[in-house]
Amino acid sequence: MLYFCVRKNGTSRKKTHVRVSLRDSTTYIIMINFKDKYALVTGASSGIGAAIAKQLSKEGCNLFLTGVNKNRLEETKKSCEASGVKVFTKECNFEEYSSIDDFVQFVKSYNTNIDLFVLNAGISQRAKAFETDFETDKKIMQINYWSAVYLIKKFKDEILKSKHTSISVTTSLAGLFGFPLRTSYCSSKHALFGFFESMDLEYDNVSVTFLIPGRINTDISKSALLGDGQRYDKMDPGQANGLDVDKAAKVAVKAIKKKKHRKLIGKYELLMAHINRYLPSLYYILSKHISPT
Repeated sequence: MLYFCVRKNGTSRKKTHVRVSLRDSTTYIIMINFKDKYALVTGASSGIGAAIAKQLSKEGCNLFLTGVNKNRLEETKKSCEASGVKVFTKECNFEEYSSIDDFVQFVKSYNTNIDLFVLNAGISQRAKAFETDFETDKKIMQINYWSAVYLIKKFKDEILKSKHTSISVTTSLAGLFGFPLRTSYCSSKHALFGFFESMDLEYDNVSVTFLIPGRINTDISKSALLGDGQRYDKMDPGQANGLDVDKAAKVAVKAIKKKKHRKLIGKYELLMAHINRYLPSLYYILSKHISPT
């Protein structure tokens, strides 16, 4: 039986949750148990965020949920409460720091420790770089990147005192490389990797899981922004034929429980991640011919 030690921040630490048997080459992983713990989920009024919240509720995890659509947020709450867990909801506009402050105050008023942060709030884009107003660029970066950084720093004291905190960051396949009609969207998702991967390396009591969805069947294309900041308001064919959102959520939660560093979620489009990594020249050719919608 072999146990692996890793060196982090200059200190040797035994990874007791993983052991490898030489006899049968089987790896045993003790997963995180979220039963009776608390998770904070952003972007929980629809899509991947709502589906992850429902999946966590089935694991017995209590929830603080936020989103921009009050009615749909309440629908998510009711679905989660059916699993017998505690669910607290509050609307939040991630464009406004004051709104984030109000949500943070709401969460902290319950005097509970957040064991898992699911940073999922986001908005997409459907416009070329020079057709996108700078105000639209800033809005996408604010919602997708700065709001996540701001929110997590509001809980820095609690995280630093905790024995362990899990952070799940919903990025995108487009966060691994560039893609047409998504200049600001890609930039925001790249930025999430840079910030939270660095954080993961800095703190021993923090584990970050990057969820990297490809095309998932959600309404994200409908809410995507055009260059002038208006809604795209169309369901892309690629999105409509994407992976079922509930299946995506099951994969996501399992990855979080296993403390996976990165998890690709989707269908055949995930091949682009491997092509980009190992055959970058081919990636550039293919990206110019694949429909961005």
